[in-house]
Parts: sequence; C-alpha cells; structure tokens
Amino acid sequence: MNTRKIAYLGLLIALAFVFSYVEFLIPVNFGVPGAKLGLANLVIIVALYTLNERDAFLLSVIRIVLVGFTFGSMASMLYSLAGGVLSFAVMVLAKRAKLLALTGVSVLGGVFHNIGQILMAIWVLHTASLVYYLPVLLLAGSLSGIAIGVLGAMVTRRIQKIVTR
Repeated sequence: MNTRKIAYLGLLIALAFVFSYVEFLIPVNFGVPGAKLGLANLVIIVALYTLNERDAFLLSVIRIVLVGFTFGSMASMLYSLAGGVLSFAVMVLAKRAKLLALTGVSVLGGVFHNIGQILMAIWVLHTASLVYYLPVLLLAGSLSGIAIGVLGAMVTRRIQKIVTR
C-alpha cells in the first residue's frame, strides 16, 4: 500500500469517526431504538467506490470498533458490527451486479444495516417480537440510504476527477 493510499484511508477513518461523533451529539429520535441518520455511512459508500473492497471493509470495521469503544457499549458495537457487515456484503454484491447506481446501492446498505441489527438483537435477546420494529427501520434505512447515496455520488464524482488529473 503506498503512502498516498494510506493517507487517504486514514483521512476517511477520521472523517467517519467525526461524522459518528456529530451523529452521537444530535439527539434524533425516530421512535425506534437504534435508528440513526447514518452520516458515517457516507464515508463508507464513498470508500466502496474509490478504494478496493478490502480497504473499504477495513474502514467500515475500524470505524464501528472505534465508535463502539468511544461512544457506545459492547452491545451497541455488536449490533453495529452485525448491521455493518451484512450491509457491506449486500452493497458489494449490488455494486458488482451493476444493476443499481450508487444511490440504489446505498439504499440497500441502509436497509440491510437495519436488518442485520434486528437479526442480531433477536438472537441476543431471544425475542422474535423485535421484528415489529422492522417496517419503521426499513423506511428510515431507505430514506437515509437515499440521502447518503445522493451525497455519496456527488463526493465520489469529485474525488474521481481529482484522482484522474
């Protein structure tokens, strides 16, 4: 890995961490525990389209672990990891299939992040009734995915212009 790529990856990790912190400071209540705006996912989707998949995945996991230790708990980190890994896997598959634009891939990421978290919560708490939160979380994930996807597409285009100069 060259120095420029390491610096870029470090910058993205820092940016994702800052976005997570900003989100932590904003008390947004969607009526469902765990529902958030997903600001840091902007960095993850940009990384997925500007780095290789391995580096983007590394960024995602590092962000989740750092944020979990800094602002959360082991339980919140576990839920975030479940959502983040499932979300990332689905986004990679969707990107490879080339059936959706970046915004569509982002929507899938938002939706499957929530699905992963709910599945982990059901498994940990042994409570299938948590599935009732899913409709609201899927709507929140879709709306967040659209916003993150639109912004991600704009940022990715700008980064690719800079890199190709």
